[in-house]
Amino acid sequence: MKTNFISNMLKPPAHKELLPKEKIDSEYKKMRLKVFLGAFLGYAAYYLVRKNLAIAIPGMIQPVENGGLGYTKLELGIALSAISIAYAFSKFIMGALSDRSDARKFLVIGLILSSILMMSVGLFSFATSSVAIIFTFMLIIGWLSGMGWPPCGRVMVHWFSHNERSFKMSIWNTSHTFGSGLMGNLAAVGTTLIGGFFLVDIGGGLMVEQSWRSVFVFPSAIALLIAGFCWWALRDTPQSCGLPPIDQYRNDVSVKKELSSDAKIPLKELFIKYIFKNKILWLIALANIFVYLVRYGIGDWSPTYCQESGLLNSAQSKMAFSLHNYAGIPGTILCGLISAKLFKGRCAPANVIYMLLVAVCIVLYWKAAPVASFLSQTFSTDPVSTTVFVVYSALIGIGFFIYGPVALIGVQAVNLVPKNAAGTAAGFVGLFGYLIGDALLSKVLIGAVADNADFGWEATFWIFIVASILAAFFSATTWKREKAACALH
Repeated sequence: MKTNFISNMLKPPAHKELLPKEKIDSEYKKMRLKVFLGAFLGYAAYYLVRKNLAIAIPGMIQPVENGGLGYTKLELGIALSAISIAYAFSKFIMGALSDRSDARKFLVIGLILSSILMMSVGLFSFATSSVAIIFTFMLIIGWLSGMGWPPCGRVMVHWFSHNERSFKMSIWNTSHTFGSGLMGNLAAVGTTLIGGFFLVDIGGGLMVEQSWRSVFVFPSAIALLIAGFCWWALRDTPQSCGLPPIDQYRNDVSVKKELSSDAKIPLKELFIKYIFKNKILWLIALANIFVYLVRYGIGDWSPTYCQESGLLNSAQSKMAFSLHNYAGIPGTILCGLISAKLFKGRCAPANVIYMLLVAVCIVLYWKAAPVASFLSQTFSTDPVSTTVFVVYSALIGIGFFIYGPVALIGVQAVNLVPKNAAGTAAGFVGLFGYLIGDALLSKVLIGAVADNADFGWEATFWIFIVASILAAFFSATTWKREKAACALH
């Protein structure tokens, strides 16, 4: 009964009678802009309720008398891994559900529920009273995060035709870096505006400020506002608005050919022949593990590392987090252009180049203090300002170069299998990235190593450098095979 209720509630809207011919063009142009903005901002908003714990960690690991909760980096790293674990599986299952649902309802409901839960973590002390409870909240939020990408993919397929979709989706794909960057800015604004309201009595009449709670509350409130915008902007399909299908409107015959030529692959053949026996796909998946280790290990731990090492203060570390993510937008676009124009659609060469440059930027990030000291003495600049400049530059460099391989590894995976196995191949490679690279290595391993007195942050940088080189190595092993595969097309 409950299943029927949910399926009926999420059921795609019925097709409407076609609008008069003279109104179709103007209505189509208006609606395409609206749904694109809805999908872009909607997916970006999901990142306003995914990265909160990463930015709040520096405050939460402080002693109770200093406004923290006294947790260790390992404990909160484990809690942080819950989002990645749940998201890896949710993206699969939610994708199947979204194909049978109204994209507008699906995205908005998931965003509202995620926002309310993340806001609750900041508002209610119970939600942060133990690592197990924080882990549970993050696990549920991670599961709900899987309701973001699938409806956006559905919208892009229905509203943008085959011969324009790759370009439009490449622009839309920057929404997650935009959302992550915006998260850092909103966290800083929220701390300034409402951080002082979170006063807690820790006993004996002693009140302490837990301003880090605003990091959970303020961005979540903005995400709720964006959910309202998405409800206004998004529509499931053109036909539900009285418009013809996109391939008819744009006269894109390639869509009809593509749909008619793709036969459904039996499940056993799909997994055994095209996934498990596909050696090059395994190599791409291994590369993705190390790309995700660097992506999330650097990004999610940057606020904690920068504050603990004395490189940046709280506000500056949030700005560094934002700049690191914003840099991924031009970096991803340039990486795509290099792949398309310079290497004729091959992804491996661009991935190798970018990951080696990531390693160089990681060394600069690691040695920011001595580099800043040298520059300050050489050019007679302010030591503090120079340190901030070097750290910002290093994180911008890492963000610029890491997000290209993040995008291209997914493209490489789908290019090396038949079109009707593309989703499974992308999911397989993504599973390695999220479960092993992100959850296990970037969250738990990095948290444990950073917490260990014998290793500390110094050892984590060796891990990041080795991971960058291994990502480049595994990408390089696909170089010749990808070239041969591209020559067949």
